[in-house]
Amino acid sequence: MDVQRAIQQRRSVRRYKSIPVEEEKLELLLEAARLAPTGSNTQSGRFIVIREDEMRTQVAQVSHDQKWMTEAPLFIACVADVRARIPSGELVLDEESADFELKQCIRDVSIQGEHIVLQAEELGLSSCWIGWYTQEEIRRVLDIPADKYVVAVLVLGYANEDPKARPRKRLDEIVHHEKWQG
Repeated sequence: MDVQRAIQQRRSVRRYKSIPVEEEKLELLLEAARLAPTGSNTQSGRFIVIREDEMRTQVAQVSHDQKWMTEAPLFIACVADVRARIPSGELVLDEESADFELKQCIRDVSIQGEHIVLQAEELGLSSCWIGWYTQEEIRRVLDIPADKYVVAVLVLGYANEDPKARPRKRLDEIVHHEKWQG
């Protein structure tokens, strides 16, 4: 599959078959994240592979009790390690943090997460990007220190539904040339 096709086919899937994701495919997903570009090559992304039923249930609960998540056999928590850019000093991160370096890390880890999503599509896996949780709750469940920021939880597995494409704006509605217009 080519990249354009993966982009066109990819959907947010919320129903999964109870088929485990093969170890070889998981390795390819993580390798896709590892190879993604990061600002100044800081490589701030850290990834937590979550397969155990109890852990997936806890993550779903702190993600506003989205029970459907637990149908998927695999979660990957995408975590920004801001220490890659700010090596020392007091640092507590949450939804209110305005630190520029955190924004840089969120950008980088978002790219890494999207690499996972597109690689999953090529491998015949489906995904859904979850970002609806609080840092405090998700960090507590996953034992993540306060100086790290959870960018996303990627829910992955074999689809048990075929969602239709959702409407997208036309290019002329979202593209400007040379400067902002209108």
